[in-house]
Amino acid sequence: MLTFASALIVSYLLGSIPAGYLAGRLAGVDIRKAGSGNIGATNVMRVLGKAYGYPVFAIDFLKGLAAVRVSILIARHIQLAGTSMELIGIVAAVSCVTGHVFPVWLQFKGGKGVATSAGALFGLMPVALLIGAAVWIAIFQVTRYVSVASITAAIALPIVILIMISLDQARTMALLYFSICLAAMVILRHRSNLSRLVRGTEPRFKRK
Repeated sequence: MLTFASALIVSYLLGSIPAGYLAGRLAGVDIRKAGSGNIGATNVMRVLGKAYGYPVFAIDFLKGLAAVRVSILIARHIQLAGTSMELIGIVAAVSCVTGHVFPVWLQFKGGKGVATSAGALFGLMPVALLIGAAVWIAIFQVTRYVSVASITAAIALPIVILIMISLDQARTMALLYFSICLAAMVILRHRSNLSRLVRGTEPRFKRK
């Protein structure tokens, strides 16, 4: 129980590191008052460019990956069973994404959790994440909307994991429930994007 509690707290604090906000401060901008006001990599890239956007995405991704892998390594070190190691990884993933979306340092107003969710999923199920990434890229190339690509990939992931479970490529149904929760969180965090899509005001990345 202490191990799970430690994973929860440490992963939340790791996830709550506001990379986008800190990048904005380095550039002399409060990213919360520019563009869409979101501290995620997409808004950072729109406002500050790729030189800031790519590192922010990488840091947010690595937060999720690190939270999962460190928690699993600790569980392995104290010789927890395989199922318990998977569960502690899921606890760490959920806590890290929650920290990113609701960071204590910014009055619980954070990013949308896409990059951090991707990192956490890569730590738990790299094959599923790679398939989800392929879906994201395909949808983005067709629509040029980051929000549409993110929502579609989030919805696709539970389907991918369910197929993997049916093929005995995953051990527990907990991963499916986890992916459904992540998909729900990503969709909820994109409510404003969905509203702009309906109104036709959602910005899209232009082809060069």
